[in-house]
Amino acid sequence: MAGYLLEMKGIAKRFNGVPALDGIDLAIRPGECIGLCGENGAGKSTLMKVLSAVYPHGTWEGEIVLDGQPLRARSVRETEDAGIIIIHQELMLVPELSVAENIFLGNEITLPGGRMDYPAMNQKAAEILRGLKLPDVNVVLPVKHYGGGHQQLIEIGKALNKNARLLILDEPSASLTASEIAVLLDIIRDLKSRGVACVYISHKLEEVAAICDTVVVIRDGKHIATTPMEAMSVERIINQMCGREMSQMYPSLPHPVGEVVMEARHITCYDPEQPGRKKVDDVSFQVRRGEILGIAGIVGAGRTELVTAIFGAYPGKHEGEVWLEGRKVDTSEPLKAIRAGFALVPEDRKHHGIVRDLSVGENITLSVLPRFSHASRIDDHEEAGAVSEQISRLALKTATPALAITSLSGGNQQKAVLAKMLLTGPKVLILDEPTRGVDVGAKFEIYKLMLELAAQGIAIIMVSSELAEVLGVSDRVLVMKEGRLNGDFVNQNLNQETVLAAALGQAAAAPSIPHHA
Repeated sequence: MAGYLLEMKGIAKRFNGVPALDGIDLAIRPGECIGLCGENGAGKSTLMKVLSAVYPHGTWEGEIVLDGQPLRARSVRETEDAGIIIIHQELMLVPELSVAENIFLGNEITLPGGRMDYPAMNQKAAEILRGLKLPDVNVVLPVKHYGGGHQQLIEIGKALNKNARLLILDEPSASLTASEIAVLLDIIRDLKSRGVACVYISHKLEEVAAICDTVVVIRDGKHIATTPMEAMSVERIINQMCGREMSQMYPSLPHPVGEVVMEARHITCYDPEQPGRKKVDDVSFQVRRGEILGIAGIVGAGRTELVTAIFGAYPGKHEGEVWLEGRKVDTSEPLKAIRAGFALVPEDRKHHGIVRDLSVGENITLSVLPRFSHASRIDDHEEAGAVSEQISRLALKTATPALAITSLSGGNQQKAVLAKMLLTGPKVLILDEPTRGVDVGAKFEIYKLMLELAAQGIAIIMVSSELAEVLGVSDRVLVMKEGRLNGDFVNQNLNQETVLAAALGQAAAAPSIPHHA
């Protein structure tokens, strides 16, 4: 198979005798970008950990060939020396170090005597970033001064400084804006033109279609297909990933919408770092029983600030009133909001949704532990019953509730957070980016669950950056722009163009439900 930079042949990996990878093949040429696709838990990360020697040679079966020669790396440093660099979804930058220090971390330029040659590192770092179209980055500033998009490209600069020949990008756009994603894809195209090969892992299949030359699909640890992108479609990728036809991306389930159950009045949130600046400015809206209310808007519109203020979790000063079932309620802090009948599944589940050191079961019951406490002791049997019921209700995939929460896929972690909040018996469920980092199969299951909860009379408020998702499951859509409400639409024949126009500042539609004066 001449012309390949790297080949993986018959890769198999087991954990406690259970196959995680079962005979995977992958081959990549210089300057080629391969999209590695599969549902959460399919084996993508495990395969890349084999390739980058996180799992060293000898802990798996099969063969890796680089430049026609066997590669038997026993450490990440060895694979990096060979030009194979992985950029993880959670970036490995040190916030307090300068941009240049991060780019040269572990690969420093030194003077005689061992001292750092900072001028040389600063100059080389600036050259690397200019090549990545980042001439405005001050390489002597701490990296924490820059946002997610810049940090992602700084991480790529760090890889290029190690003479990367094969770049593995794991969910590189998960926290980026649309404009930052466009820059990232342009950079990858430029790297391809220089002969750098890329493996691109993303649940955003439109990005895979835009940047990749070849698509490799794996499912349940097995190789399903390797296909030129020109012969693929997003729908076909989804079918191969799921192993079934997905006739529609969004399920349908009738759910009658009832009377107004919750009303937010004149919500205003102030920037914790600039107290005179408003992140949310005098927003009022209602949501009805059994209604799914989508909140759309571009990054920085104030959507997360609005819903966290309603739930009592906003970190800065905020004003306004929250009414539930016709009476004003105190939601000044999360515990009071939960007692009033609110539940929030936060945007960042890894830091605000799960407790990483606890098991699946312990995470699920965390919000209602007093319910199982009798005479100062937890009734383990009663708690286990509640956990089992929630696992079954949400079709949460875990070998046992005692398993560490961090061992679950992103979709199942999200279900565990949902289970935790549903145990509180909410009347209003707030979901902030509920399918972020979740594969297409798990997305469908979450949408179906939302519709089932709405059919039970729960009012759902969903914040999402995916317009297709907002339109796919919402009964009504609010649009925010720069902290203010700029549109309120009934979701009948509503299209992305109309929502986007409101998000970017064009005239708002007349409210579909009258607001409290």
